Amino acid sequence: MNHRQLIQATALATLFAVSPALAQTTQVAEAAAEPVLLEEIIVYGRGEARQVQGVTAAAIALEAPGTSPLKAIENLPGVSFQSADPFGNYEWSARISIRGFNQNQLGFTLDGVPLGDMSYGNHNGLHISRAISSENVGEVTVAQGAGSLSTASSSNLGGTVQFTSHKPSKEAGAYVAGMFGSESTGRGFVRLETGELSTGTSAYISYTRQNAEKWKGNGIQKQDQANFKVVQSVGEGEVSAWLNWSDRRENDYQDLSLQMIDRLGYDWDNFAKDWATALRVADIYNGLATGPFPGKIQTVDDAYYDAAGLRKDTIGAVNFTYPLTDSLKLDLTGYGHQNDGQGLWFTPYTPTPGGAPMSIRTTEYSIERVGGIGQLTAEVGDHRVSGGVWVEDNDFNQARRFYGLNRASPGRSSTQFQTGAMATQWEYDFNTKTTQFNLSDTWKVTDQLTVNAGFKSLNIENTGATVAGPVKNGKIKAKDNFLPQAGIVYEIDDEHQVFGSYAENMRAFESSGTGGPFSTTKVAFDAIKDNLEPENSRTFELGWRFRVDNFQGSVAAYDVKFDDRLLTVTVGSGIQGLPPSLQNVGSVTTRGIEAAGTFKVMDAVSLFASYTYNDSAYDDNVLDGTNVIATKDKTVVNSPKHLLKGEVSYDDGNLFATLGANYTSKRYYTYLNDGAVDAYTLVEASLGYRFEGSDWLEGAELQANVTNLFDKKYVSTIGSNGFVNSDPTGAAQTLLAGAPRQFFVSLKKQF
Repeated sequence: MNHRQLIQATALATLFAVSPALAQTTQVAEAAAEPVLLEEIIVYGRGEARQVQGVTAAAIALEAPGTSPLKAIENLPGVSFQSADPFGNYEWSARISIRGFNQNQLGFTLDGVPLGDMSYGNHNGLHISRAISSENVGEVTVAQGAGSLSTASSSNLGGTVQFTSHKPSKEAGAYVAGMFGSESTGRGFVRLETGELSTGTSAYISYTRQNAEKWKGNGIQKQDQANFKVVQSVGEGEVSAWLNWSDRRENDYQDLSLQMIDRLGYDWDNFAKDWATALRVADIYNGLATGPFPGKIQTVDDAYYDAAGLRKDTIGAVNFTYPLTDSLKLDLTGYGHQNDGQGLWFTPYTPTPGGAPMSIRTTEYSIERVGGIGQLTAEVGDHRVSGGVWVEDNDFNQARRFYGLNRASPGRSSTQFQTGAMATQWEYDFNTKTTQFNLSDTWKVTDQLTVNAGFKSLNIENTGATVAGPVKNGKIKAKDNFLPQAGIVYEIDDEHQVFGSYAENMRAFESSGTGGPFSTTKVAFDAIKDNLEPENSRTFELGWRFRVDNFQGSVAAYDVKFDDRLLTVTVGSGIQGLPPSLQNVGSVTTRGIEAAGTFKVMDAVSLFASYTYNDSAYDDNVLDGTNVIATKDKTVVNSPKHLLKGEVSYDDGNLFATLGANYTSKRYYTYLNDGAVDAYTLVEASLGYRFEGSDWLEGAELQANVTNLFDKKYVSTIGSNGFVNSDPTGAAQTLLAGAPRQFFVSLKKQF
């Protein structure tokens, strides 16, 4: 599908969607009222029957330009975010978890359009850092427990993260920004705004280029992006459309183990540019040379020559919102997404015949998906009744190939898409059809009490077809016709509000050769396809929101039961790509407390703090063949029990500054809890000045950012190569080191 076909498909999806689901602007139909922006930086979801918070564009702007919007929400309670780079954009390492649920168990949308589970092996969507430039994100809203019934996601067992794009300005102008800093980082951004034309049309187009070197080893982190959005008034309604393009190429950091960190240090990385050492290690492993490995190297997996992730995406949507009557509103969206990607490793496990003692091993991706979402909302007396559907058809092709290398020199670049494969290990075509229906009623019982209730029906059919390699043909379905939600909001007075909610959710199976049911062997798939139950959850929440004078915030308690947990256990090192084991291993119980508050000390000074206590534990032991793995009552992997965040901000209109600290407690990467990484605290700071006066100074802004202010050495991401049952010797190579202290300076100008 080329770009022209993608745009046509998007338009057709809008015109012919019979009963599409709701765009993000109306996803609060189940709530008592629209969330109110109570403060410029942090959004507390007043009127929502569930825990909802978020950050505005002003919060994202305080980060170093190009920082992922996911990193901007890490201050919110319940949210844990890690990444091995200072921007939070490096996708192999970027991980977000909420209340013990990992990234692929959460839901993500951009202007209501589903982004899938944002996993690295993007089988049904794309990462937010590729979907839109951070400068064009207007707001990020987090529902820590459960998103609204109309959220277009089939993976939101836990919370949802909803991104809203910047709306075209009513005034013509331009916004230009440039940034430079550590590791030769450079970023340029320009956005041109048409302003509102006589036709009622307003639009913008932007272009972004960012290029940086890795903070250790040799390699680049490079991305080009273009974003376009147009809004047109149609009577009392509105049509909007957007089209975003991204080309991302990033070299990987070497996955580490605790043993490797002790022996080689946090700064250890791949051999990139040292071809001679990579050849010697591969020769020794393949029996082509004798003698010990060079230096402190002990195994062939201590380092590879190089690795990289390459992604090209085009995603677009058309939205139509119209009040059919004074009490009836229609909202329709059609969207399309095309992706091509390669994740590659220089592997010594597969030599090139007649060439180097290694080859390039790729996992190759191709996504073509179209969908329709929409909602019909009616105001009937004291009731707001809302219903709609979301439909999506996703074609995903995935392949594992090998590309030959010369002995004299590699002859191939890791940041270029590879062609001319010497072998295809396997290739599969997957199709995923998703249908979701939702219906809800919000009843304003009294001036103080609002009650809402509803349900969604979710049906996902996954089909796999073998193109090459081991046969894995077949179908598997995840279906639940009744996933209820209910909630209450009680306004004690203008300053205090209590809320409570109950929600059930289900996660669809993954259509992929590297994850989910299809990633196992044919024999294993045939054995589980007819009786494997999809993962599901139920969530209770009870909370209190307040706004008293200069102090506002929220406190919430939650109880979550996660059933039919599917455990995928990585076999061997990640580069070997061996089929993982998959089984249903029971349930998880999670209980916790979240608190967040903002205190305005004076007009220019404010304080923010949040704290989370989260206790997630496995309810069952796991049977691995005839062996019992004693996971019962063990803490869930990658679920820190304590998260504490604090920030002090100063802003007098010209001079502004922030100083923030983020504490994350110990995290386990083994199911038996014998492998863990230490707690750590990171401190970040920003300082800036907004100029005024002449035409050139007016709208100009100078900003400096420092990440990891005290240069803390720590493990950021865990589970980069999956989680393991046990690691008593610290040999599991599934950790990534966090970036050291980094400095960035940016200059911005609004014309």
